[in-house]
Amino acid sequence: MAAEAAAGLAQTLRSGTSSDHRTADGIALFVPSGEPATPFLVQGPFTSAWSGELSVDLRGEYFFHGLFTGHLKVSINDAVVLDADGKSPAWIDSSKVRLNKGANKILTEYSAPKSGEALVRVYWSGKEVPFNPIPVGALSHTANADISSANQLRRGRDLFAELRCSHCHTTQGGMPDLTADAPTFSGIGSRRHSTWLAQWIANPESLRPGSPMPALFHGAETASHSDAIAAFLGSLKAATPLTPSASSTADLIEAGQSLYEKLHCVACHVAPDDAKADPAKISQKQVLAKFKPGALVAFLRKPSEHFAWIGMPDFKLSSDEASQLAAYLESAADKPSERSIPSDEALILKGKSLVQNSGCLNCHTLDLPNTYKAPALAALKAEAWSAGCLATSPAAESTAPRYTLSSADRQALAAFGRTDRSSLTRHTAADFLERQAVSLNCRECHGKFEGFPAWELLGGKLKPEWASRFIGGSESWKPRPWLESRMPAFPTHAAFLGQGLATAHGLPPVTPDDDAPDAELAKVGHKLIGTSGGFACISCHSVGDFGATQVFEAPGINLAHSFERLQPDFYRRWLRNPVSLDPNSKMPAYFDEEGKSALAEVLEGDGPKTIRALWEYIRLGSKMPKPE
Repeated sequence: MAAEAAAGLAQTLRSGTSSDHRTADGIALFVPSGEPATPFLVQGPFTSAWSGELSVDLRGEYFFHGLFTGHLKVSINDAVVLDADGKSPAWIDSSKVRLNKGANKILTEYSAPKSGEALVRVYWSGKEVPFNPIPVGALSHTANADISSANQLRRGRDLFAELRCSHCHTTQGGMPDLTADAPTFSGIGSRRHSTWLAQWIANPESLRPGSPMPALFHGAETASHSDAIAAFLGSLKAATPLTPSASSTADLIEAGQSLYEKLHCVACHVAPDDAKADPAKISQKQVLAKFKPGALVAFLRKPSEHFAWIGMPDFKLSSDEASQLAAYLESAADKPSERSIPSDEALILKGKSLVQNSGCLNCHTLDLPNTYKAPALAALKAEAWSAGCLATSPAAESTAPRYTLSSADRQALAAFGRTDRSSLTRHTAADFLERQAVSLNCRECHGKFEGFPAWELLGGKLKPEWASRFIGGSESWKPRPWLESRMPAFPTHAAFLGQGLATAHGLPPVTPDDDAPDAELAKVGHKLIGTSGGFACISCHSVGDFGATQVFEAPGINLAHSFERLQPDFYRRWLRNPVSLDPNSKMPAYFDEEGKSALAEVLEGDGPKTIRALWEYIRLGSKMPKPE
């Protein structure tokens, strides 16, 4: 049977005698000085090769373009089209390259410099193809065993962090998520019902399939131990009691349902009034059983208050919005169990002791001595990764925590355990992005809902500093204020996500200084955005407090924020041909296939200079002169 074709290119990275294999969406990377190319390679000089097929609908002539430091070689159908050394980043261009209809073999070989930052980006262009990265839809490769094995190791490493393994089996850190917390126990009795806590402790999987929380107790003592811990946790009250929510009304519930839809909560959850079950999404049927009165509203307003690494995003809800959502969620939730947990002193003391000696405090914080100990990671031999808490069929007398894992995940953890685990000490922003984008369901909104740009565009579009502020919720300006949907905040993840978006697209994690300002070109740009002898950009775009003069279909983003937000490379490519980057864009193209401006009388129709003039005006930001 022929091997199956997969999207993207096969990428092989090597450093010394070590190698890493993965699937790449395009030909791009950026490795800051002093960092490894991937966590599975040591820091130092490395090579990277991207191989596979490039498919086009019609035979034609194309150009290939490379920006890089080090050495770059690109071959198409076994013919070398680019081959050069680069001490400092500069674009080089190939001669015309004939691509056949259908699949064409492509191989890109890159050698990083011996010191300093390593970067490479390969673009293409042609008569019908504007200067852009090669889209992942045009790239394919044959799945191979090397990539499968490497993906298994990556999955094992990701699970090691996700399951908080290092909280018990201590090791030297490097991955940011190795320090990820779990919900604090302080004041939890004011937030959670004890009955729900008992069920959760006894069997987390029954309430949330795929939960990283293990079952700590087994056999006949499960119920009594879980009840005892629940009784103790229930006794931990917050200093300031929560204010119970006002009684729900039909109007409040209806407003909550409308808000639920506007926020696209179904990207991660099954709607509470939806009878369908989806194990890949989190059920909201338990909110009445889980949250004490007033606690759901408080949680919706600030999800990370008691759990910094929570995957639940912060939508910056107002008090009224949180009350509306809570009313809707509670209106369709299951009725809580009528069983009550005893709260006598003896049971509470038993629960306190169990919390201290059962491993709870390895993940959850509380001001109590922790007496639970487990072997350090370095002491775990390869055979230990199929025993203990990872045993498929644990012995009845085993007291190890039990995780509900698929066979593939158990094999991934075991495969990772057979390595030297040194990859845990290394971190790259691109690796963090790849892992957390899956965990946080980024692609469930981006490219699927109006106002959420396609995920594959973001890294090449946004400056990492602005992206980090926006993802973290500290950016007060909303790019598209007319949309009802909103970008949620992930404050703990934000900095590394912003940097990873950039480096995964071959851009630095810190935006370098732009060229020196050109005041004369800025004056030309000022004219170009106007309606008198310009492109009439102000018809759709606002400029600071100056509102758009006439919006026919869709508003444009306020140009006063564009410089702080957009990567210069993306801005130039966008101006040349917006639809090539976003097929749904309403932005017209003002430059022809050769790059000439439609305004031949301005700067002699020089396209690049015209685009630069607009940039010089835009970079003035809040100091942009009012359009004429």
